[in-house]
Amino acid sequence: MNEVKYWMDLAQYDLETAKAMNQTKRYLYVGFMCHQAMEKILKAYYASRFEDAPPYTHNLRLLAQKAGLYSVLSEEQKNFLEFLEPLNIESRYPAQKDKLLDFLTGSKCTEIIQKTESELQWIMKTL
Repeated sequence: MNEVKYWMDLAQYDLETAKAMNQTKRYLYVGFMCHQAMEKILKAYYASRFEDAPPYTHNLRLLAQKAGLYSVLSEEQKNFLEFLEPLNIESRYPAQKDKLLDFLTGSKCTEIIQKTESELQWIMKTL
């Protein structure tokens, strides 16, 4: 299961990067890195369940569905995936950078990181 470990390690790395971005007040990239961490842990789950390479997509809901995990997620967990989804694009290509930065405050980014970490740990326990 080297592929599972590969994706898990990358998810953890991205979470640590989100924390570093938060500490240096690079808030625009916190959401992006949390999205990346969730994407990679979902790919780890997929690889574990199907012993195959995960689909090439950045869509968190689609990954969770294809992995067979979406149906067991709580509404809160589903809502969090939906919340993170646009941060993948908006963080990299911010059409409304100032508006996004008004939303992504230090406290909001800390909250996003904590929720991401909680979700990563929950998924890792199922592996």
